[in-house]
Amino acid sequence: MSRRYFLDWVRIGAFALLVMYHVGMYYVTWDWHVKSPFASHALEPFMLMTSPWRLSLLFFISGVATAFLLGKTPSGFLRKRSWRLLVPLVFGMIVIVPPQSYYQVVEQLPGGYHDGYLAFWARYLQADPNFCRDGDCLDVPTWNHLWFVVYLWAYTVVLCLLRWIAPKGLARVGDRIANAFGSGFGLLLWPAALLIVVRIALVGRFESTHALVDDWYNHAQYLPQFLLGFAVAKSQPVWNRFAALRWHATAIAIATYVAIIWYFGVYSGDLTPPDALRMVMRGVWGTFQWTAIVAIVGFAAHWAPGDSRARRYLTEAVFPVYILHQTIIVVLAHNLQPLALRPLIEGPMLVIATLALSFAGFELVRRVAVLRPLMGLGPREKQRDTNAVADAA
Repeated sequence: MSRRYFLDWVRIGAFALLVMYHVGMYYVTWDWHVKSPFASHALEPFMLMTSPWRLSLLFFISGVATAFLLGKTPSGFLRKRSWRLLVPLVFGMIVIVPPQSYYQVVEQLPGGYHDGYLAFWARYLQADPNFCRDGDCLDVPTWNHLWFVVYLWAYTVVLCLLRWIAPKGLARVGDRIANAFGSGFGLLLWPAALLIVVRIALVGRFESTHALVDDWYNHAQYLPQFLLGFAVAKSQPVWNRFAALRWHATAIAIATYVAIIWYFGVYSGDLTPPDALRMVMRGVWGTFQWTAIVAIVGFAAHWAPGDSRARRYLTEAVFPVYILHQTIIVVLAHNLQPLALRPLIEGPMLVIATLALSFAGFELVRRVAVLRPLMGLGPREKQRDTNAVADAA
């Protein structure tokens, strides 16, 4: 089976967008760990350009990666995958993530927090329940942005259970999906229809928590994306169909994005939308979510960038950079506040500094054997090439 290098580039680009998105979270009015004194609605239309589809795309690509990884190392796959995902998760929750919670407490706790980081860290590790504001208490320890790793591991377990319980049935369903999506407009229509139904039925009932056990709306949208990626991974006709539908998907994605911006622009204040319009716009959201993915993957499949030294380097770097980036953003953003820099100056500085420090961290980790598993990297001596589309995530 030929290597799909273009999906590596899509994944690299999606994680680069994630860095910029999390910098943007500092400047918008939406709830986040720390907030800029200049937070406003100005960036929110640009945030909405990626927020509906970015994580669905990553779970889809992770499903593709899982199919290729299983093809390479079927024996002990879940054990190896758990090691690559859960070790960085635990390390991240103990070492990488706590500064995010610390600065959140410093900024949001009534009266502030003045005992210093080490005192906070001790309470964090003891699961202190007393970091509260207006009855809302911070749950610690927490995985914060590393929720993606938890969900990816859980979905991998689900897939392995399906392969164990009904391997022939899983293969048969996968073949049918690949055949159905390899021609016509099924690839464009049916995943979008599922996302529309899921959003209409669940988004108003289940808040997005990223807590794994009660996050039913997110599971309903992300798990099918992961399984779909697994099902179509090795079907060349499906990837050809992505490329063939790229312009159709782009046109629909642009139209639905414009509608979403109009909707949130009109109903962003106290004005309440009619129930019928709210349901329609949930359908528009689901349509944008999938057509944007088809457009992005379709153009990547059409251009089909090949292998390169840059691809190999960035593919290995993505997961450590992902683990590090949000803590770096939070620490830098909070400590830059006394300078009172305007967002047009400070924002690009945060993006550049975050990427620079994240890659510096990766360069350190990749050279120190004992640190590599803590960031999801395999032993140097056993690394042949990063031949799976998303080896760690």
